[in-house]
Amino acid sequence: MLKLDILVLSVHPDDAELGCSGTILKHIALGKKVGIVDLTRGELGTRGSAEIRDQEAAASAKILGLTIRENLSLPDGFFENTREYQLKVIAVIRKYQPSIVITNAYHDRHPDHGRANQLVETAAFLAGLRKIETQGADDVLQEAWRPDLVLHFIQDNYIKPDILIDVTEYWDKKIESIHAFGSQFHNPEWEAEPQTYISSPEFINVVAARAMEFGKSIGVKYAEGFTSRKILGVDNLFSLK
Repeated sequence: MLKLDILVLSVHPDDAELGCSGTILKHIALGKKVGIVDLTRGELGTRGSAEIRDQEAAASAKILGLTIRENLSLPDGFFENTREYQLKVIAVIRKYQPSIVITNAYHDRHPDHGRANQLVETAAFLAGLRKIETQGADDVLQEAWRPDLVLHFIQDNYIKPDILIDVTEYWDKKIESIHAFGSQFHNPEWEAEPQTYISSPEFINVVAARAMEFGKSIGVKYAEGFTSRKILGVDNLFSLK
């Protein structure tokens, strides 16, 4: 069994890169095993296609150095927090038994983001109930597993973070992972395609500005922010900035 330290469960390929790839890179550098499971293939996106997004996600996974990257192929735009989809997410949480799960924001301009948050939060709790049965590889019954912590990265809407992580050292690599999704973000090769909010040259500047705003709060250049539904604690005061 492959056990992950951190599992990112985000709804669209590129959500993890935008929201928490600096944190991913930092923890991989610390020797942690990190994986991403995208909930959908982003097939409803204005630009590109599901097949192109698959290729881009694989390219980004190599840049980040992920242990695994998979896709649950839930229906983009139309998944709900239902038993059917909860069981799919429960199965992947039990498969990798992560200590920490990271998922989409509480709410955002894209309705998929908030619904993914609710789906993952629900599944993370239910995954710890042994009377809910799911099967893994070779139809083997999976063990119950509940992560210690579920965090939510912050996306387009302003949400006050509960925790900030310094990602200054990994900023350039984060941007490289975002640009792996050439069909989605500013790319002269895709100028003939319809332009979107995130394909404008200014969008990456917005991402950087948010990270710099967060960074200023803790005295660093760039930081990523996260929220948590449970109160967070530290071992000692010297872990705080």
